[in-house]
Amino acid sequence: MNFHLVILFFSAISFIIYGISSFYSKRMISEYERWGYQKHRIQIAILQLLAGLGLLVGSSSPLLLALISSSLFIMMMVAVFVRIKIKDTIINTLPAVFYAILNFIIFYDSLNLLFV
Repeated sequence: MNFHLVILFFSAISFIIYGISSFYSKRMISEYERWGYQKHRIQIAILQLLAGLGLLVGSSSPLLLALISSSLFIMMMVAVFVRIKIKDTIINTLPAVFYAILNFIIFYDSLNLLFV
């Protein structure tokens, strides 16, 4: 399995798990409150879950992969800015930065598949 598939599956599984845990985990529910997104927790969780599944399906469709990975990149950049806004520590902000970079790489690779 090549590097690009590894990061794609890693990101997909991460977002599926994160989306599911956002429904039930007390820790995640309190994090959404801390971020100021408690009213949008369910919608965000559904989007993350669908995006994770979309990455898996998109592994065989470059256009879908480009759309999903760019959406996740944007979502994670918003997460970075939210964490900056609430004055989170750099350690708490790093996962959002990591997933933004990961999904940008997936997006970039999907463009190569689209235009080759």
